[in-house]
Amino acid sequence: MKLKHTLNTAVAGLKTNKSRSILTILGIVIGVTAIILIMAVGRGGEELILGQIRGLGSRTIIIEPGREPEGPSSFAELFTDSLREKEVMALKKPSNVQGLKELTPVVMQPAVVARESESVRTNVLGASDLITKILDVYPSEGIFFSEEDIRQRASVAVIGSEIKEKLFGPSDAVGAQIKIKDRTFRVLGVLPPKGQVSLFNIDDLVAVPYTTAQDYLFGISFYNIILAQAESDEILSRTVRDVEFTIRELHNITDPTKDDFHVTTQADIAARVGTVTTILTVLLVSVAAISLVVGGVGIMNIMLVSVTERTKEIGLRKAIGAKNRDVMLQFLLESVLLTALGGIVGIILGALFAFIASLVLTRILALTWVFSFPVSAALLGLGVSAGVGLLFGLYPARQAAKKSPMEALRYE
Repeated sequence: MKLKHTLNTAVAGLKTNKSRSILTILGIVIGVTAIILIMAVGRGGEELILGQIRGLGSRTIIIEPGREPEGPSSFAELFTDSLREKEVMALKKPSNVQGLKELTPVVMQPAVVARESESVRTNVLGASDLITKILDVYPSEGIFFSEEDIRQRASVAVIGSEIKEKLFGPSDAVGAQIKIKDRTFRVLGVLPPKGQVSLFNIDDLVAVPYTTAQDYLFGISFYNIILAQAESDEILSRTVRDVEFTIRELHNITDPTKDDFHVTTQADIAARVGTVTTILTVLLVSVAAISLVVGGVGIMNIMLVSVTERTKEIGLRKAIGAKNRDVMLQFLLESVLLTALGGIVGIILGALFAFIASLVLTRILALTWVFSFPVSAALLGLGVSAGVGLLFGLYPARQAAKKSPMEALRYE
């Protein structure tokens, strides 16, 4: 029997019970829809995070205190005081670190910022004017504080756009005064709306000289982070090695496994984020794939019922010359067609829901979320759904093929 005729027979069999066919593929539709949605949203989330990380630039080097955390037990090691002024001075020497273009120490803590009767709790960032070059953020109003302000521990500040809106509204903020921990600061400038740039939310931020923050606000003598920038991408790895060697020498560390600091680059962070998001996506897709198995069991049950109901049809076909493989192929095709159709519908619905999700996240939550249709997920969903149909349709097809034509024709 020709494959074309067998295919037409299979399609006719499915059309006979349209409602049953639609209900049968619901599990497949739900499973494939979930897979497409999870992979599309996961990819969009990964691009969002990576976009924020890339805001610091590919040549940026982040030096943090404590060993690099390997789990919850070592996370507390981040909050050590291993980075101080001597480390900054040593790193600034070209004889110690070659190819270092910019470097600024950073301290940051949450604090209440007030003006008259208005107040807001935000992050206060202590840094130098070099932070503007590293973050590529410059005041849209007024100016940033200078090296002279840092040396004099001046009580001056630069605020983000959201802080300006909350404390000043439509009024001019430049030249006005604000209070941070009961100390009066003069506003020198206002930063433009920029959103999240790697570690910092520029809009919800108050920047002050790091010396002022250390002495008058936080009462500390160490740094939370040291941000540096290499002169070029080509010498980045060498610059990182020089940074590590210089700090180890200062701290008398001979075994790298006992470092009391860790150095990362944007490439390192991006790779880790990619690994984490991939693992999470795979786990979620695995959970969603369970519904495909459930759908496959449902298809097997329905096909067994269909085989029983169509016993006379099977007997008649065998009586006029159909072979066992023809009957088996017919029911296998019915099963595969059902699941493939469910896969196609699931791909369409998954892409639609992912697009709607990207619109909601972009317009309502104001995130720079990019819709991404995962072609690999679509091919995976279609292939898996067809495979499920083949796997779970095999047993009913064999049961149909094994029926005796004489007994099938006598079946009531």
